[in-house]
Amino acid sequence: MENEMSAFLKKAYSTGRVRPVSEAFEEFPVEEEDHKGDINYFVSEGVEIYGYKVGDIVFVDNFKYEDGSYGRNHLFVIVEGSNLAVPIEYFGMILSSNIKKQNYKYNVLIEKDKLNKLKKDSIVKTDALYILTQNQILFKIGTVEKTKIEQYKELYLNQ
Repeated sequence: MENEMSAFLKKAYSTGRVRPVSEAFEEFPVEEEDHKGDINYFVSEGVEIYGYKVGDIVFVDNFKYEDGSYGRNHLFVIVEGSNLAVPIEYFGMILSSNIKKQNYKYNVLIEKDKLNKLKKDSIVKTDALYILTQNQILFKIGTVEKTKIEQYKELYLNQ
């Protein structure tokens, strides 16, 4: 059976702005984040390691760049998955704890709460969409409401 892309992914790919996750690590170095790459910063309660779904906030660690160096320790919110029963790739937007960039046009504040399990208010950078594979995701820390995911996707498409 052929895997059909969602309308969102078709539109996203047509813009030419779907990017490999390695670019997120290059553009947003972990050293500029409040957590400085410390995995314990993210873990407040138990973490979940399983098949992920749209709305999950996931931790991505040790991505290998083409030059052989490694990016590390960033959170992403999954806004879309492949249309397979068991997705092999996900599409996410990076979260940043550097909220002084909140006023940038496509950055959206996400306040910490019991659902998302963030330890600190953060921002979702809705101007870029990154491809994440199952093996790049270490665990899930929390979830974002579906209405917010739709808002992020709408902002992305209307740039």
